[in-house]
Amino acid sequence: MTQPDHVWQQIADLMEDATEEVVIIAPFIKKAIFEETIAVVPSSVQKITCVTRWTPAEVAAGVSDPEIIEAAQSDERISIALCASLHAKLYRADGRCLVGSANLTGKATGRVPNANVELLLEVPMGHPEVQRVVGQIDARSTVATPHTAALVRQQADILRSERVTPPSEDEAAPCWLPETRRPENVYALYSGRQRFTPLVEAGIVRDLAMLDVPAGLSEDAFNAEVEARLHAIPELDQLTAKQRLSNIELQRAIAERTGDPEDQARWTAETLAAWLQHFGRYYTEVGSWELRPGIEHA
Repeated sequence: MTQPDHVWQQIADLMEDATEEVVIIAPFIKKAIFEETIAVVPSSVQKITCVTRWTPAEVAAGVSDPEIIEAAQSDERISIALCASLHAKLYRADGRCLVGSANLTGKATGRVPNANVELLLEVPMGHPEVQRVVGQIDARSTVATPHTAALVRQQADILRSERVTPPSEDEAAPCWLPETRRPENVYALYSGRQRFTPLVEAGIVRDLAMLDVPAGLSEDAFNAEVEARLHAIPELDQLTAKQRLSNIELQRAIAERTGDPEDQARWTAETLAAWLQHFGRYYTEVGSWELRPGIEHA
C-alpha cells in the first residue's frame, strides 16, 4: 500500500540526489514544508530557485506563506520569484524533474493527516512541454522581495480579520469602494517604490486587500488588473452601458448602497472618479461633472 507521504518521498529523494542546481515551482508553498525541502538539499548545491505566486486571498486562506522569503534572506543560495499566472508544479534537481499536481504543502505532500490525492511523474528535463512551460514561467516571473512578502501578509491579515471575500474579475464588489484619495500612490506602495505615513499606508493596504491583486506585477499589468476590478463595481454599470455617468447619479447610487451622508457619498464618488481616470481611459468634465470614456480634449 502506498505510504501517505509518498509524494514527499518522491520530492525528498529527488532533492537529495542534486549536485548543482535545484528548482522548485509551485503556486502554493507552505513555509514548514519549504524548509524541510531545503534541508534535504545537499550543501554542495550552489543554486536553489523557487517560483511561486502570492495573492492576499490565498495567503489569507492559509494555502501559501510569503514568509518563505526568510529562507532566501538566510541562505544566499536561494532566490524566490513570483509568477502571477502560475499553475504548474515542477521539481527539478539538475537534469531530472518531477511534474504533476502536487503543491509544496503539507496536504499535497502527505506530511499531515487527510492528505490530498496527488500525482508526480518523472519526465526528462528536455521534454518539449517542460521546456515550453519553463520558458513561459521565466518570461513572466519577477523577483520577490521582503517588502512584497510583508505587504501580502498585511493584506491577508485584513481579509482574515474582516472575513472579507475579495472581488474576482467577473464579480461585483459588494463591500468595497476605494478610499485612497491619490490612486497613483497605490502602485508606488505595492512595488516598494515609495513609502507613506502610517495612516496613508493603512488606506492603501486595505484597498489592495480588497482588490486581491497578485503580487509581483509590472505597472502596466497592475493597472489592467485594477481597472478590471473597478468595472465590477455595480455603481459603474451605467458608465459601462451608456458610456457616461454624472457625479450626481454616482453619489446617489453610492449613498443608496452604503447609507453614507451626502458629503461622504460625494467624497467617495470623487475618489472613484480619480481611480477611473488613473487606471483607465476616462475623464471628467468641469462643473457638474460626468465620467466619460476617452481622453479629455483641450
